[in-house]
Amino acid sequence: MDNDFIARTARHFDIPGAAAGVFHAGREHHFSHGVTSVENPLPVNEDTLFLLGSITKTYTATAIMRLVAQGRVSLDASVHEYVPELELADGRSFTVRQLLNHTSGLDWGTLVDTGEGDDSLRRHVEGLAELKLIGATGERPSYSQSGFNLAGRIIENVTGQTYEQAIAALLLEPLGLGNTHFDRDAVMTRRFAVGHEKGEVARPWRHWRANNPGGGIATSIADLLAWARFHLGDGDGIDFSEMRRPTAALRGSNLGDAIGVGWFLRTIDGVAAIGHGGSSNGQFAELLIVPSLGFAVVSVANQGPDGIPFNQAVVRQALAHFAGLVDRDPEPLPYNASDADEVAGGYDNDAMVMTIDDTGSGLVLEVLIRPEIRAAAESDLPADHAPFPMALLPRDEYMITAGAFTGQRGFFTRDADGVIVGVDLAGRMFGRV
Repeated sequence: MDNDFIARTARHFDIPGAAAGVFHAGREHHFSHGVTSVENPLPVNEDTLFLLGSITKTYTATAIMRLVAQGRVSLDASVHEYVPELELADGRSFTVRQLLNHTSGLDWGTLVDTGEGDDSLRRHVEGLAELKLIGATGERPSYSQSGFNLAGRIIENVTGQTYEQAIAALLLEPLGLGNTHFDRDAVMTRRFAVGHEKGEVARPWRHWRANNPGGGIATSIADLLAWARFHLGDGDGIDFSEMRRPTAALRGSNLGDAIGVGWFLRTIDGVAAIGHGGSSNGQFAELLIVPSLGFAVVSVANQGPDGIPFNQAVVRQALAHFAGLVDRDPEPLPYNASDADEVAGGYDNDAMVMTIDDTGSGLVLEVLIRPEIRAAAESDLPADHAPFPMALLPRDEYMITAGAFTGQRGFFTRDADGVIVGVDLAGRMFGRV
């Protein structure tokens, strides 16, 4: 793997700018290609800042584990112990661990801008009383952005600092991650990438501050690889083995086979790995670590929707080239009219609507942002994607077979009578309409 591979793959997926890093056999390898923006182009290098999206969740979870190591937080204590102001629709309670492994029962999140002030996270948590609850606590994993924003509020209340100040004090400063930022004023004075959607600059650059704990970090490929190397070390008092212990199983998921504390866990070619992906408005990131091999790979790209398959191609090439591991997609089942008819129909959640159509020779999946959400948005939202061909897999699972999300997996949920009542996509639940 070299810069030529990065360049060829970026051209194949029409990515304006990308960077990748590998740590293997005690050495770092950096790769970069393209430009930061099609409107104001600067060359991408190892110090260019990219938004990490949900990879930020690994920083939030690790900060919680630092507080656990200091005896200030317990993973098995109720979140209400640290956030007494929290109110939810059914008055439920869940532990810090259940928050960090997405089994709290909270839906994905809210789309309310609570401003850029130091009270933004507090105000976001106040709004969780309106958040939909998708299941009983501990019943099943369902990916929740607001859940990790709530974890950020735990950090604020325990430390007495803003979330961003606490992350700096607990992690960034001790680790020397001087090119990792939340503050736009810090980002704009450095070289940074902007997102793109189908060749056009995506605006806004990032959304509101309250989403920082779940997705607000901007960092360079060099700093992100340093973050990965930290998680290959002894933890400096943080119990990394606890973070890597399976706490909730996943079905039909590209995210992994199980969730630990802040990490998705999976087996690649028989070897245990941990990782997390992230997306923001036209920017995509991927981080994968194989602890037993002392191996890590990171990849970032600034174009949607094909930033996802670009990062997957880079990660798979790095795994094969440096670690000798092959990451394969499962084989789909042949088309069956009866099975197709059973899953075809409409599904939705608070943010999106999904339609699965049976064409008579195959299945097609389409996901659209709800029209009322688009109408109410104060800024442009990403464009909807064209429908994707899909195929069924064994055990009520499925896989996208073409397009930007090729290889994306999910599964169907049945009720006690065996009737399909929901579908999961990217860790998010859609109920049948």
